[in-house]
Amino acid sequence: MKSHLALLIFYCFTIPVLNLLILFFQYVPSALCCPSRASILTGKYPHNHHVVNNTLEGNCSSKLWQKIQEPYTFPAVLKAMCGYQTFFAGKYLNEYGAEDAGGVGHVPPGWSFWYALEKNSKYYNYTLSVNGKARRHGENYSVDYLTDVLANMSLDFLEYKSNFEPFFMMIATPAPHSPWTPAPQYTKSFQNVSAPRNSNFNIHGKNKHWLIRQAKTPMSNSSIQFLDDAYRKRWQTLLSVDDLIEKLVKKLEVNGELDNTYIFYTSDNGFHTGQFSLPIDKRQLYEFDIKVPLLVRGPGIKPNQTNKMLVANIDLGPTILDIAGYDLNKTQMDGMSLLPLLRGDKNVTWRSDFLVEYQGEGYNGSDPTCPGLGPGVTHCFPDCVCEDSYNNTYACVRTLSASWDLQYCEFDDREVFVEVYNLTADPHQINNIAKTIDQEILEKMNYRLMMLQSCSGATCRTPGVFDPGYRFDPRLMFSNHGLRARRFSAQFL
Repeated sequence: MKSHLALLIFYCFTIPVLNLLILFFQYVPSALCCPSRASILTGKYPHNHHVVNNTLEGNCSSKLWQKIQEPYTFPAVLKAMCGYQTFFAGKYLNEYGAEDAGGVGHVPPGWSFWYALEKNSKYYNYTLSVNGKARRHGENYSVDYLTDVLANMSLDFLEYKSNFEPFFMMIATPAPHSPWTPAPQYTKSFQNVSAPRNSNFNIHGKNKHWLIRQAKTPMSNSSIQFLDDAYRKRWQTLLSVDDLIEKLVKKLEVNGELDNTYIFYTSDNGFHTGQFSLPIDKRQLYEFDIKVPLLVRGPGIKPNQTNKMLVANIDLGPTILDIAGYDLNKTQMDGMSLLPLLRGDKNVTWRSDFLVEYQGEGYNGSDPTCPGLGPGVTHCFPDCVCEDSYNNTYACVRTLSASWDLQYCEFDDREVFVEVYNLTADPHQINNIAKTIDQEILEKMNYRLMMLQSCSGATCRTPGVFDPGYRFDPRLMFSNHGLRARRFSAQFL
């Protein structure tokens, strides 16, 4: 009997819920919604699925994405090859529903039941694609609040689905994405909560890329008040997500299906609130933007565990297909199956490093509120602190081995700026050690980065710099996609 599967994705994950589970600290290959969600669906790094930002031009739900990638996502394989009935509810990709890409009439292959939000995150006054038909919602809490609507649709699926086929559910609430609109009953919750004041809060990002250095330090009182309020509202919106999960788990229990269902709970990216004096956003290379919790419960998983292996969201697709009994050798996925880790297998060979890559966004013209910064910046706050720019384009190797907890990053800019962090000594990534770290390590990390930027499938899972089996082979830089050393850009779309 095949196990049932539920994947719950929440934007900028904050509060873990669920008991009797295993906790991983999962990395995302790009700290932005659409590229990260594309990695979840395909099991691939951004340089292989070619979604580089949240725009149609960046391949987010574009016709090219629909033609080249959607037929091979793990839900498509689950439905076509594994006999699963599949259900989607919530935010798909940021540009889903765009008229230039088929509108809400487009239903991606692989979904038996499709309830997808048109475009980006909202709580009221939105349109859903209901199996390809537009359904407009207003602003009446009792019938329109999106998190509750998704909960009700999910419960209906569990009530009326076929009992003769295994099922897969993917529920992707926009919460706690802006505009951070909580349900009415939760607007007074967490009144004393504020954003964490870690050692990297409201300090100057010295020795970092210029975009971080340009942030105003210290932040203004209004900026701090704004980010604290946003943090509090995000928590408030997640109380409705907690309600959704409680209802879902209880329904599975009533149906007698809970013990045979794997539940995965995670997010598409992290979020910063005041670190290095950046008010709020994601997109940056630091742990607070690329690291999210992953919680899993299901058959054979021992409760109350924490696993410190280096896992990534490109592993979710392979894991789910592995649970469903599909031969992963038939896929082109870059990730690895977590199933051996979930079962507690001994002597599992696992990765020691992982690729992070991001292509910065910016306006061709100057931001009208900050003309002094010139063209190329975007997401600027009133005091001219900008969260992104064209040359905020970088790639990193995140390494976690027995001897090193290290991050090595290169920017695709005129400086070819490098940032390196020893997270054992500096967990909040305050001190860039690029100019002081051993030169041999620096060179090895550079070579490894070039290899990972041109990897595909199995070559993305070769030994890392500090693994006993590591060997540098220059030919790996010239694999299927040609030389990509240092640079990944729109030319690959």
